Amino acid sequence: MTARHADADGAVAALARLPGVGAARLAALLRRHDPVDAFERLAAGRPLDDRVSPWFRGDQLVGLRAAAKTLDPAAEADRLVALGVSVTWLGRPDYPAILAVDPDPPTTLFSVGSFALLERRRVGVVGTRNASTAGLATARELGQGLARSGVAVVSGLARGVDGAAHTGVREADGGAVAVVGSGPDVVYPRRHRGLWEWIADAGLLLSEWPPGTPPDAWRFPARNRVIAALSEVLVVVESRERGGSLITAGLALDRGVEVMAVPGSPRIRSSLGTNELLRDGAAPATCLDDVLVTLGLDHRRAGSGPFAGRPEPVGLQAEVLRVCEHEPCTIDLIAERVGVGLSEAALAAARLEQGGWLVEVSGWFEPTRSHFARLAAAPAEPGRSQPAVEGDQGGG
Repeated sequence: MTARHADADGAVAALARLPGVGAARLAALLRRHDPVDAFERLAAGRPLDDRVSPWFRGDQLVGLRAAAKTLDPAAEADRLVALGVSVTWLGRPDYPAILAVDPDPPTTLFSVGSFALLERRRVGVVGTRNASTAGLATARELGQGLARSGVAVVSGLARGVDGAAHTGVREADGGAVAVVGSGPDVVYPRRHRGLWEWIADAGLLLSEWPPGTPPDAWRFPARNRVIAALSEVLVVVESRERGGSLITAGLALDRGVEVMAVPGSPRIRSSLGTNELLRDGAAPATCLDDVLVTLGLDHRRAGSGPFAGRPEPVGLQAEVLRVCEHEPCTIDLIAERVGVGLSEAALAAARLEQGGWLVEVSGWFEPTRSHFARLAAAPAEPGRSQPAVEGDQGGG
């Protein structure tokens, strides 16, 4: 880490530690100020950019300035290094692209491990903390199977289904991504210390909050949106009628993520929520193959039932794909031609890229070769032009 990066990292960690600053205020601050400059302005009582000032007013600003004087960015940077924790934030080049285009991205990410895991195919596995014996076994087996298929498993490291899924990943020596509701060094629940340490060593541990942050109850619903955003498919193994798993499922649906649920006995309370998801249209996850087919990775059952291949894009994603089938498009062009905002266009394009429908080349999105071939083989739809397949355009 260079001195310049250490200064910025320490400043961001210090800013994130300020009581009451909140993610939205911190994002506004970092959009207009370099982290070191932002911290120094607060600590010294110097004016902030006029576009930031509305976020910091009155007694709150006085309190933040007083708190900033008690913090030392250099000490924060040293603490990050000592704990093996990295930090990034919105707008920084190493911030994960899939979160950068999310409608509600974390302002800061404190991590242990490698972001390279986010380049793999990813399935979220979530469920109740009070799972049945069958539910825990299902989550564990699903974690094992996904890991052996090269799929990274995203979960929250809570007791119950989350921990069982990541235990299965560990047994298969696979890729685990844990999004936690405390600082990256605050193990919660304590019974998961071994699993936590394994993920920190061999996988990716993510938190929105700096080291030392306690596992306050409100942080867990907040982190659920990150689990949803990182998942290409979300599997709910068991859930009661109300709870974090159903919240995560709703957040996933809002982001265009396919939601699956494991069917369960109506006699078991921990299956009432998952059965409700199935009634509402979630795809059933009866075995590993169901999930792999939905992800587009298992073709053994293609054409044999309701899970014939990966799900077709619908809604906004279908519109974006159609625009890019005609000619390569930037996010600006997609937004203009579909008639949506830039963030919506970017999120839809990112999801299509994850699903293997689009590929991004130097900022231009175009269909993948497999989708080109699929289009070329399919009968032309009325009003839908057939794109030129690579090699048909002359000059070579």
